[in-house]
Amino acid sequence: MKSFGVKSRFLIIGVALFLTLVANGAFFKHVVEVYPLSWSTIPFIASLALVLISVTTILLSLFSFRNTLKPILILILILTSFVAYFMDTYNTVIDTHMIQNALETNLNESADLFSLTLIFYVLFIGVLPSFIIYRIKITPMSLKQTLLEKGKIIGISLGLVAVILFSFSKNYTSFFREHKPLRYYANPGYYLYSVGSYIQKSLSHPYTGLQIIAADAKVVSTTADRKLVILVVGEAVRWDHFSLNGYGRETNSLLKKEDIVNFTQFTSCGTETAISVPCMFSSFGRESYEGEKAKHTENVLDILQRSGANILWRDNNSDSKGVALRVAYEDFKLPDKNTMCEDGECRDEGMLVGLQEYIDAHPKGDIVIVLHQMGNHGPAYYKRYPKAFEKFTPVCKSNQLEQCTQAEITNAYDNVLLYTDYFLTKVIDVLQKNDPSFATAMFYVSDHGESLGEKGLYLHGFPYAIAPEAQKHVPAVMWFGKKFQVNKEKLKQNASQPYTHDFIFHTLLGMSEVKTSVYQSELDILHGVH
Repeated sequence: MKSFGVKSRFLIIGVALFLTLVANGAFFKHVVEVYPLSWSTIPFIASLALVLISVTTILLSLFSFRNTLKPILILILILTSFVAYFMDTYNTVIDTHMIQNALETNLNESADLFSLTLIFYVLFIGVLPSFIIYRIKITPMSLKQTLLEKGKIIGISLGLVAVILFSFSKNYTSFFREHKPLRYYANPGYYLYSVGSYIQKSLSHPYTGLQIIAADAKVVSTTADRKLVILVVGEAVRWDHFSLNGYGRETNSLLKKEDIVNFTQFTSCGTETAISVPCMFSSFGRESYEGEKAKHTENVLDILQRSGANILWRDNNSDSKGVALRVAYEDFKLPDKNTMCEDGECRDEGMLVGLQEYIDAHPKGDIVIVLHQMGNHGPAYYKRYPKAFEKFTPVCKSNQLEQCTQAEITNAYDNVLLYTDYFLTKVIDVLQKNDPSFATAMFYVSDHGESLGEKGLYLHGFPYAIAPEAQKHVPAVMWFGKKFQVNKEKLKQNASQPYTHDFIFHTLLGMSEVKTSVYQSELDILHGVH
């Protein structure tokens, strides 16, 4: 390829034009859903494209200088190609929470998201234009000329945006007030804003060290029985696919035979693991939750451990998201620890192996065990269960969900629920074997729900304020052994009341009979039913 010289402003405008037209399929798809194509809406939609080009031009101009122009443009192209793929394929929004979730996702989970389509996106939107930019010779300019050039391009872009907003003022008033979620799909504008917001929050938080809470915590047990509590944290399970909650398919054939309490109105703290898991163990509740604040503050496991309980976290998911940093932690994602793995997939049931030995090795104090499931982690639902649980067919055997029918996706997803149903009864079996020595209990709750293609939405992680119920409404189940003092009939009567992840912190304290000023009885599910 023969090199030729171009001015930097033309290169920036060219990239902005390319990204607007090629990497914003999800944005314009949602725009057209709100403003159906007609002779009256086409001018406004065209103006949106011009605004996107102008805003992207401004952003690229602000972040690129003489020596950084090419590296910045290439980085933006590569990142935008990934973002375009996930937004086009799964209807995913890349906000600060999604960025945090992505940074905390391990390599094995990420592998499930790779596909030939992703490679195509990265090659076409990222690599090929990056190669062209790399080979282009940019006309050299002095610092003064660069600043003048930058001022000119930003000024013209701002002027164009102002003219458009004035010309279509009625449309943009409606657009910004009534259709705010549309801006979440602007690529690369919104994800760049989210990256900046994430970095700002990470670097500017005032929290240092570890804040001790509930320093007055102590066990005030009214019985001589030690407690053995297993909390199962599910993954990406939605409430309406539990047959216990009226789902047409029998996905809980084993659990329904157990004397359980099923909570029908349980909602999550977030729509992604990175938020929901640390939030449910914190004392802050969803409204007051901040990731950095929670990271630098004791959680309920810390309080229980300091009160004399033996705490164990076993994980078959990505990790504990910082919850188990100060308690015993065991990673069951790999075959060197998990003895129940096949084809590179380690099963949740493997977390039960050796659990009795741990219980027997702790003859004093209560025992609280957390089992963090792989559960319904998508998009490769077909990998999440042994072949024996493939009852609903045909199943989607691809991580590109848009290539499967919704029925195939649902079949694979529901097969995982059959395995979770089995797994939870195995947890109950462990507890029943320990009934003679402990007051036993199981508490199962999912971290968030999942979208399975409804309205074009897949997976989870949508901004909470506009997330569909499927991503927030989760199943929750409790089981109690013979010695655990609880009025199950009264609790079942309360089971249709609205509960949230905010209740988990205080319920665990109540189950272990820990008295502390931090405890709030109104947020204890079991308060008043002992």
